[in-house]
Amino acid sequence: MGEGKRVALGMSGGVDSSVSVALLQRHGYEVLGVTCVFQHNVAARAAVAGAREVCDAFGVEHVAFECAEAFERCVVAPFVSDYAAGLTPSPCVGCNARAKLPALFEAAAAHGCERVATGHYARVAQMQDTGRFAVLQALDHRKDQSYMLSQLSQEQLSRLVLPLGGMTKLEVRAIAADLGLAVADTPDSQDICFAPRGYRELLAERGVESEPGDIVDARGNVVGRHTGLADYTVGQRKGIGVAGPEPYYVLEKRVSDNALVIGTADESLIRAVVVSGLNWQAIEPHATSLDAMVKLRYRSEPCPCIITFMDVCCARVDLCSPQPATAPGQHAVFYQGATVLGGGVIEEVAR
Repeated sequence: MGEGKRVALGMSGGVDSSVSVALLQRHGYEVLGVTCVFQHNVAARAAVAGAREVCDAFGVEHVAFECAEAFERCVVAPFVSDYAAGLTPSPCVGCNARAKLPALFEAAAAHGCERVATGHYARVAQMQDTGRFAVLQALDHRKDQSYMLSQLSQEQLSRLVLPLGGMTKLEVRAIAADLGLAVADTPDSQDICFAPRGYRELLAERGVESEPGDIVDARGNVVGRHTGLADYTVGQRKGIGVAGPEPYYVLEKRVSDNALVIGTADESLIRAVVVSGLNWQAIEPHATSLDAMVKLRYRSEPCPCIITFMDVCCARVDLCSPQPATAPGQHAVFYQGATVLGGGVIEEVAR
């Protein structure tokens, strides 16, 4: 309960952050609505206006917080450079830890707020045995965003409030309708926020050239031509442009010789990944190995694995059963039950 505590709530003007205002107030918090201005465009101005309208309706203070420079440096520029290097980045994971939460904490400090809050579907808990903080999966597994918060630090988690973690999306929309909020039925956004016209157009705008090259099969035979490595995603099945007796999948984007490697469903399965940049939440780094569950993509199902630590920041993850292809640049997030143990960036994939 937040009786008498002041909290800075990240607000986009959508249904989740709008309902979060009401829930935080019900739990005794004094709410400051904060709209982080990550880019200067029509969408950003609309978000500020929408969030301010919601805050006025609830009688809470609202501020627009300028953080476009940090967002460009920490999110957009790394996304572009990673794609240019043949990776498939997951920008939202890094954004939460290195842009969105730091901006909210900065706004909180400037306006006398003890805590920060967001409308993510996840929960935060403190481990009874160690005192460490960790993200837990949301009760609504269809909307769970714990994967997206796996890079948050202990300091960030210790002051983070997630009012929607114990609710379903249907419940949130029902509350919004009861409150008469205009955003009650607004569809969820599916786009990368900084690339509303698609990442290919963003890459073109940033001067990332995508040269055509050979498509090769898993044995190295040239079977076609691709339009540019940035136009494809590891695991992609449709739109490759090569016909065969069974469907082909993208296995690898090989930057060294500008080759797109494809193969059958069986050839696309992977057995291990190497993960770097590890951030641990519920546990401290282990010296040897650890049994856990791992999600290799945001929407993938967790699978059993054995984590073998190579050093504090790097580990090999052996999968207990073959899994669909994932790509270097994606995040591997480790779980025990509903609890996030930690996670990092996939550097290598073993098929």
